[in-house]
Amino acid sequence: MKFNSDEIASVIQQEIENFASQIDVRDVGRVLEVGDGIARVYGLSGVMAQEMVEFANGTIGLAFNLEENSVGIIILGDYLNIAEGEEVRSTGRLLSVPVGDELLGRVVDPLGNPLDGKGPIITKQRRPVEIIAPGVAERQPVSEPLQTGLKAIDAMTPIGRGQRELVIGDRKTGKTAVGIDTIINQRDSGVKCFYVAVGQKESTVAGVIEKLRETGAMDYTTVIVAGASAPAPLQYVAPYSGTSMAEHYMFGGQHALIVYDDLSKQAVAYRQLSLLLRRPPGREAYPGDVFYCHSRLLERSAKMSDELGGGSLTSLPIIETLEGEVSAYIPTNVISITDGQIYLQPDLFFAGVKPAMNAGISVSRVGGAAQIKIMKKVAGGLRLDLAAFRELEAFAQLGTELDAATQARLDRGYRMVEILKQGQYEPMNVIDQVLVIYAGTRGHLDKIPANQVQTWEKQFLTFVHNQKPEVWDEVDKKKDLTDGIVQKIESAIKEFQTQYASGGLDKKKAERREREPVAV
Repeated sequence: MKFNSDEIASVIQQEIENFASQIDVRDVGRVLEVGDGIARVYGLSGVMAQEMVEFANGTIGLAFNLEENSVGIIILGDYLNIAEGEEVRSTGRLLSVPVGDELLGRVVDPLGNPLDGKGPIITKQRRPVEIIAPGVAERQPVSEPLQTGLKAIDAMTPIGRGQRELVIGDRKTGKTAVGIDTIINQRDSGVKCFYVAVGQKESTVAGVIEKLRETGAMDYTTVIVAGASAPAPLQYVAPYSGTSMAEHYMFGGQHALIVYDDLSKQAVAYRQLSLLLRRPPGREAYPGDVFYCHSRLLERSAKMSDELGGGSLTSLPIIETLEGEVSAYIPTNVISITDGQIYLQPDLFFAGVKPAMNAGISVSRVGGAAQIKIMKKVAGGLRLDLAAFRELEAFAQLGTELDAATQARLDRGYRMVEILKQGQYEPMNVIDQVLVIYAGTRGHLDKIPANQVQTWEKQFLTFVHNQKPEVWDEVDKKKDLTDGIVQKIESAIKEFQTQYASGGLDKKKAERREREPVAV
């Protein structure tokens, strides 16, 4: 009986192939040392940067430092249950998070696990946490307004869909309030919102979530939490995870808003990881690539071209300064990446001007392109006027005699400051803002005492909504300052001034009360 050598060779080759497919060829390593959110691992010779690895207890890690004899891994979870000598396996996958409508109304950690006790989140899609930002050819200029509901911001430093507007200031000056008010104001706009809390106290975040629930904003909002007690790796990853969840809507042709609260703490977490992994420290002990850490995050905010659906992702990064030092390392980094900044000044905040925006150094590099026509015309010179008023006010404090024209400009400035004040969690419709700012800039409040301006404003808006709804509707419909609209606004203000001067609204309320039966 003769054997064909080719047949034997093919059978042996087939057996080898079948045998090889049953072998677990994944990279395996051993933990050399572990602590403070990082692990040094021996082995894993084929692991790639940013690849997910799995520890023996199921905890996920990310390959961060690829060294000659070991791999530095950041641990995304509880590192206290990992021991030296344990096995680590590479997964061959990049870190990803769940995305989709199932996340709306939920509170999650940076890996997409629920923290609100409302059961598991089952989504059909996942997106990688780190992607390359859309290129210039895939974008279009920012032109569509994203209304914050805050008069000072919508009038002077408008934000457009797809823009990155930095909110910067010392602690306790109302930075988070700007972000939360903007989220609340998106109620009927179709914009999906994401609030990323990095390094915040859990009690503070709980208060924010409660306020979002009260106002109905949680219906379209996802909160990603890596609190002060979370390990540094989770605080570092959280903004990227939130951006991936928001990008799902941008690439789907919808609009999203993300608030990073705050990136100073993410930079501190990144510095901690880098120093523990023995990366060389640079300025203020931050690693040399901390700029890249923030730029690759914020570059992902964009207004996509019409061919790609026209979706947008708008970001409001928050940065905390120390004693107003905007020229420190991290603030200057993020200022140079973003399309403008809203600077909140402690002196203004403590003087009762809220939001405490300094009109002099706050800027939007998109400007009037992100405003409706009527707001652009009504508030065109407001920012410069307010900045000039602040200088004039400082000069007037020297106690010099002022001529009538200068005094009139000062008086107008005091009234405009009062008009731009706004309570927390009270975002205002843009048409209401236009009517109030029109009245202020056209001098209709010059004879109203400064301490009565806010009362005048509330009563005027009540008057317009109740007695002149047709004026409000026409302004809303045309959104432009035509001669006809100017006449109607002027006539409504004139009629209201007559009622206000005679205490008309208060008298009408009193008469109504008298007519109502009194409960015995």
